[in-house]
Order: sequence, then C-alpha cells, then structure tokens
Amino acid sequence: MRALTVRAPAARIKRRVMEADSHTTRRGGALAAVALFAWLVMLTERDEVRPDWQSGSRLAWSMAILVAVVFIARGIFLGRPVTAAHAAAAGAVLVVGITAHLLSLNALGDSVIAASGLVLMWPTTAVPEPEMLPRIGALVSATHGDPLAPFAMQSHKSSYFSADGKSMLAYRTRIGFAVVSGDPIGDAAQFRRLVNDFAGMCQNRGWRIIVLGCSQRRLPLWTEQAGIAEHLRAIPFGRDVVIDVRRFDMAGRTFRNLRQAVHRTRNAGVTTEVIAEQDLDSTTVAELTEVMDSSHSGVRTERGFSMILDGALEGRYPGVLLMIGRDRLGVVQSAQRYVLAGGGSDVSLDVPWRRPGAPNGIDERLSVDMIEWSKAHGARRLSLAFAAFPEIFDDRRRTGVQHLFYVLIHLGDRLIRLESLYRYLDKYHSLSQRRYVLLSPRHLLPALFVLLTLEFMPHRRRAPGAARS
Repeated sequence: MRALTVRAPAARIKRRVMEADSHTTRRGGALAAVALFAWLVMLTERDEVRPDWQSGSRLAWSMAILVAVVFIARGIFLGRPVTAAHAAAAGAVLVVGITAHLLSLNALGDSVIAASGLVLMWPTTAVPEPEMLPRIGALVSATHGDPLAPFAMQSHKSSYFSADGKSMLAYRTRIGFAVVSGDPIGDAAQFRRLVNDFAGMCQNRGWRIIVLGCSQRRLPLWTEQAGIAEHLRAIPFGRDVVIDVRRFDMAGRTFRNLRQAVHRTRNAGVTTEVIAEQDLDSTTVAELTEVMDSSHSGVRTERGFSMILDGALEGRYPGVLLMIGRDRLGVVQSAQRYVLAGGGSDVSLDVPWRRPGAPNGIDERLSVDMIEWSKAHGARRLSLAFAAFPEIFDDRRRTGVQHLFYVLIHLGDRLIRLESLYRYLDKYHSLSQRRYVLLSPRHLLPALFVLLTLEFMPHRRRAPGAARS
C-alpha cells in the first residue's frame, strides 16, 4: 500500500486565486503583458536591431518566447509551485532549443523553446508512501455504511489526513488535477474541515479538484462550502448495490431467477468456502492464480481507481476474504474477493474471477453464500458492486436520450459489460444511494481524459507467489 502523508493546513481555505484582486493574478497578467509588449517593440524595430534577421524568422522566434511566457503566466495564475527539478528541466529544454537554432533547425528550436515554459510550470504530483497502510486500515475499520471505504487502501492512491489523524481522504494526481476517490473515511465530525483543508492544499499546489464516487449523503461536503462549491458540479452516474444481510431472503417470485441459479449449482455439486487472503497456502494461491489468469477480468494487468483494490492474492491488505467455489471434483471454478470495513459490519465485493466453462449460476451461488456467511458473522451490509446508469437499462422509464445511450452501451457491452453487470445486479433488487462525479464544467474535456485514464489505463500485476514471498 502506498499513501501520501500531508499535514493539513491550519488556515481555512480562501477564495480561489482567480479573483480579480488576487495578487497572483495581477502578477501573472502583468508578466504576460510586459513580455508581449517587449516583443512587439522588437518586431516593430526589426530593421534597426538586426537587418539580416528575416521577418519570418523573427516572428517565429517571438511567438515561441510569447508561448513560453503564456505557459509561465498560466502556471503562476493557477498557483503551481516551481521546484528545483522543474527549473533544471526547463533550463535543459531551453538549452536544447537554443542549440537547435544554432544548428539552423529553427522550427524545432522554436517549438522546444516554447515548451520550456510548459516544463517550468508542469504540475507537481503526489508521491505515495506505503508505510501509511496501518493508519489507513484502522480508519477503514472505523468507517460504517460506506461500501467504498476499503478501496482507500489501494496502493496507487495518496492520502490526506486531518490534523488529528482521525479522518482522511484518498486521491490521485494527474496533469494538474487531484481526483478524490469516494468519500472521506474515519471520524465524520472531521470531514468538513478535512475537505476544506484539502482544498486549501490543492490551491497552494495549483491542483484542480475532481471527486469521483461521492455519495449522496456526502455531497454537501463539496457543494456547500465557499471556495469549493462554485467550481464543482455534481453529475450522478450510478447507484451502489447494498444488501441488508439480516433481511435478505430469496423467497417469492421476485427472486425466482436468483433462486434457480443457486439451485442449479447445488445440483451440479458446487461447494463453497471462505478463506482470509492472508491465510492462503501456496497450493490454494496457485489454484486461484490459474483461475484469475483464465478469467475475463483476470488478465495479467490491473486497472481501476475508485471502486477496486489491487494486489490480488498478495496478502497485503487487512480484512480481505475470498469466497471460493469448487466443482464436485474439488477443482476451483470461481472466486470472489471481498473486503471488510466498519469492524466487520460492512462487506464489499472487490473483484470476481471465473474459469471459462464454470457451472452456470456459480456467480450467484458465491454471492448468496457470502451473504449468508456475512449474516452468520455479524455483518449488516454487503455491497455487491456498482450499477452504472441504472435508469438507462430500465425499459419502463427510459427517455429518448437515455435510449440513445442505451444503444451505444449495448453495442459496447463486450468491452465494458455495463449492461451485463446491471442484469446480474438487478436480480438482487438492492439499489442503494446514488454516486456522483463532481468537476468543473470549464475543465470538462481534460477532466474526462483524467478520469478515463485513471479507471481504464492498465498497470502490470505482480505475480502473487512472488509478492507473498
């Protein structure tokens, strides 16, 4: 697990630096204006300054400097810090650009010189720290009623703690955006101050905020605070699927399809067992690795951000359980990875694996048996997964625009499987609260790029056996 420890600022957040009376804004604007004025003068006086300098070359050189200055002014405007590494990299790029000019590679030189301003003001990134896992795990254990709380432990996320260390939020940075994953965890009484201080830290570092997977009950943390709310718009994109395990019952016509699927696996001789991931022996790890590698969702890379862990079968994280399904010969056919939160009161599905050709209905069997296991061990809620855009898949309430999106999603179901997942989750009739993405409409396109790359860009998965050793 990796996490970034950041000490929360003592002062409460002020308004964004985009205010007209902001000192940073005036300084950036003045810098750009002075640079533009100086180079316009040089263009006007080009014959007296250097008669052999062609006007076209002079214009290209001037535009390169101007573009570099605009990049610098924009970075100052956003409040981005300049580190020694930034300065060294920008200086190196500038030397390359000047060298290209000396070699008469004017077009290349102009482009590189213009890029030096971008390099100088390139946004900083948060660096994770793996030693924070015990602290984060303790806060996960103290958080009740949040299906996404366990995923704050994911190793690629950074962590921002409250001043007293009793609450935190998980996030990642990319190209100047700080993307918050789900809701804060820990002491709810500290959440408002935590969010406020986090926004102040982002302001000081020139990061723009996106929140992915904010629950309906935590929306006010972001939408009712001055300095934050005016920049973010909440867009619903799905619902949690949370089962009240104490009341769950497959009786009645509503659950007929689910009941039949479970009965088919029992008739086929499928058996199940629950094992803590940290207690797996090498033989079971090898069996599960074979199933994982053969599964459609278990290729040799991992992906996902807000609603998934990493490090499958490594035994790295606390509170991880595996529901394993075997056929009548004892061969593992399917498995589901779950994570505990709230001291065992909440159970969340991380990822399922299934061998091709596994008995029909085995996914339902493992889920139902996990519900029963959770009930027997004192849990109150089990989150199966997340239902994205459920209204689009509801035939009875679909609007014209939703029908268009349904057609597009249906055509791409082989790649993303949103419709297949919804049809599976609909068997449990347990749609819960909405989840939202919060972002600034002015940054919609780069924000979409950031979100899509965070969720779908793969990274190589370590071999479980090597990681455990």
